[in-house]
Amino acid sequence: MQTSHRQRRQRLLEHLGHAVAILPTAPECIRNADCHFPFRADSYFLYLTGFDEPEAVLVLDGRRGKSLLFCREKHLEREIWDGFRQGPEGAVANFGFDEAWPIAELAQRMPDLLAGVEELHWPVGKDSGFDAQVGNWLEVLRGRERQGISAPLRYVNLLDCLDEMRLIKDADEIGLLRTAGRISAEAHIAAMRATRPGMAEYQVEAELLAHFVRNGARHPAYECIVAGGANACTLHYVSNRGVLRDGDLLLIDAGCEYDGYAGDITRTFPVNGRFSGPQRDVYEVVLAAEIAAIEAVGPGVPLAKPGDVALRILAQGMIDLGLLSGSLDGVLESGAWRQFYMHGIGHMIGLDVHDVGRRHVDGQLRTYQPGMCTTIEPGLYIRPAANVPEAFHAIGIRIEDNVLVTGQGREVYTSAVPKQIDDIEALMQQG
Repeated sequence: MQTSHRQRRQRLLEHLGHAVAILPTAPECIRNADCHFPFRADSYFLYLTGFDEPEAVLVLDGRRGKSLLFCREKHLEREIWDGFRQGPEGAVANFGFDEAWPIAELAQRMPDLLAGVEELHWPVGKDSGFDAQVGNWLEVLRGRERQGISAPLRYVNLLDCLDEMRLIKDADEIGLLRTAGRISAEAHIAAMRATRPGMAEYQVEAELLAHFVRNGARHPAYECIVAGGANACTLHYVSNRGVLRDGDLLLIDAGCEYDGYAGDITRTFPVNGRFSGPQRDVYEVVLAAEIAAIEAVGPGVPLAKPGDVALRILAQGMIDLGLLSGSLDGVLESGAWRQFYMHGIGHMIGLDVHDVGRRHVDGQLRTYQPGMCTTIEPGLYIRPAANVPEAFHAIGIRIEDNVLVTGQGREVYTSAVPKQIDDIEALMQQG
């Protein structure tokens, strides 16, 4: 992967011309008292460096065509307490930086590195504390103007360029996403096999997390949603404290993070291993919408098309189930479908589970291109209401897969998890 990181830095250097770019990693955050949350490097920083230690800043000097890193020094006592540090020498030797210095020298060295630069790129507005640091360096340079030393005159948000770079995944990224997808898929299968009436939602969550960790994915990509019965009608339900009842459905939305890259899968299945008639009817609508939406993904296709395809199927299903009345066009135009389907069809996925990338460019809707990775995740969420037949009360169903856009069409790299009704029921009987 370090070759890929160097190539990405070189691409950015070529884009910068004679400008300089500065990019800090994420800060460490206190959880409580003197305990920290697990450190996770900033995604943009990880994309360009692969360097996962805290207290680090990347500098790309377009004038010299060099990548520089400020990082923690080697420190024997701190390494005894907190673990190994690369130090500046290790950063150069193992990560391919041209130069590296102690992070303690950042404030001292940065004004000199920025002297005479006309254009400066950094994540403007992302971190007010870092914005203030940059401001301090610029102020030092302005104080040297009488010596003929100038400060940068133009400021550019570095993230705009990086968003475009990250949108199209390279071969190494695709490999990591496939691995995250495979581990996530296997965890869903394990959870299906383990689920029984009377279990707590968190016990099923434990099956997911255990499989992640056993396979080298130390953390979930986001907080797991394990939502039984009516809880599935809350889109971002994460308390996972309910008890699974015989006859209910269980919606699991979970994915691991592997080497920084996210998996994101949702499956919905019966706690007792058998769909009831109403559950089956709703499920088949969502499944048809998901399959059709996936088939609509491909190179050159507008990003909105899979969502439009899925919505027509979902809305017709709402009419056929008796949840809504009227014509399909009337339901779509009125927006009545939003009572049961209130989110979009999906999102890009990569180093962030909701990954970067603008939907519109120069006022035009973007199209899918090879190397993009997206989720497809339609759903129906039927809360009890006066216009809802009682048989459908508290049924929440979402089905989600991860899709790579290829030159020929698409690859569903999370398809190992069953989603056909007969396959789900057969798997749960095996469990």
